[in-house]
Amino acid sequence: QQCLYLGNLDAKRDWGYAKDYMAAAWLMLQQSTPEDLVIATGEQYTVRQFLTTSAAELGIELVFRGTGQAEHAVVSKTDTQRAPAVKVGDVIMRVDPRYYRPAEVSALRGDASKAKTQLGWQPQVSFRELCALMIEADLQQAKRQAVLMEHGFVD
Repeated sequence: QQCLYLGNLDAKRDWGYAKDYMAAAWLMLQQSTPEDLVIATGEQYTVRQFLTTSAAELGIELVFRGTGQAEHAVVSKTDTQRAPAVKVGDVIMRVDPRYYRPAEVSALRGDASKAKTQLGWQPQVSFRELCALMIEADLQQAKRQAVLMEHGFVD
């Protein structure tokens, strides 16, 4: 895919790693009495920060141009070893209003203090590490797709 289409870049989210959350779920299941607990990192990052951090994992620096629905991300610097198909000047993200959520909540952040106190649980994977894990998984999938295409198994 040459260009990624996103909605509200300024939406703030509490990004967390599923394995961390499943570790918390396991700890909850070990309790003698059921209780409602919030599982979250307690940190907020915008969709824009997620995009920028993920791109940086590939050695890509972005600049944002335009505003609102006309906003887009342009490659300002790239590591050609890590991202050989990406060139300076490429537009790799555009805002598409189809991806705006009708009932958008502008900021989401959980308070897991009760889970930390009662379960001794802490998230182990940072926001940056989460971005790196996701990029690595996508790269592996892209490599498999490239091999299939090279051998005529995928259009």
